[in-house]
Amino acid sequence: MRSIPLIILIIPLLVITLSACSETETVEIHTGDTDAAPPLEYLNNPGRTDTNPYSNMVVAGDTVYLAGAIGIDQETGEAPEDVEEEIRIVLDSMKERLERVGMSMNDLVSVQVFCPDLTLYDTFNNIYRTYFDEHFPARAFVGSGPLLRNGRFEVLGTAIRQ
Repeated sequence: MRSIPLIILIIPLLVITLSACSETETVEIHTGDTDAAPPLEYLNNPGRTDTNPYSNMVVAGDTVYLAGAIGIDQETGEAPEDVEEEIRIVLDSMKERLERVGMSMNDLVSVQVFCPDLTLYDTFNNIYRTYFDEHFPARAFVGSGPLLRNGRFEVLGTAIRQ
């Protein structure tokens, strides 16, 4: 049996495809906002002295991106022995950073929690829920490998001014 050259089969498909494409129209999407994007502010925690390559938060207009933070005892430079104290330290840090730019925990829309010990899920939740008035942000609680300075939680988030 004689085989048909592949090009003979492909040409009709190209013609059909191209004719279908020629009937489409370009749609322009307008957001109604013609201003340039707001300037970015790169902010660090007061008193921060390290030179690690990150900002503690970046403000873009009404949106704030909070870098991951762990609950470090300022006196020892390590996570405290008491897990509940560590949770409060890390959440208080998040709250303080938001307050610096006139926002609150209620402005958070997304939070990620990294934790090497998933048995601490309920302990974290019992304290976490007390930091919000009514609605909770979208959140992931992710099992992780070891965290810096023996931390049990690293928390980061995104907030939008309400």
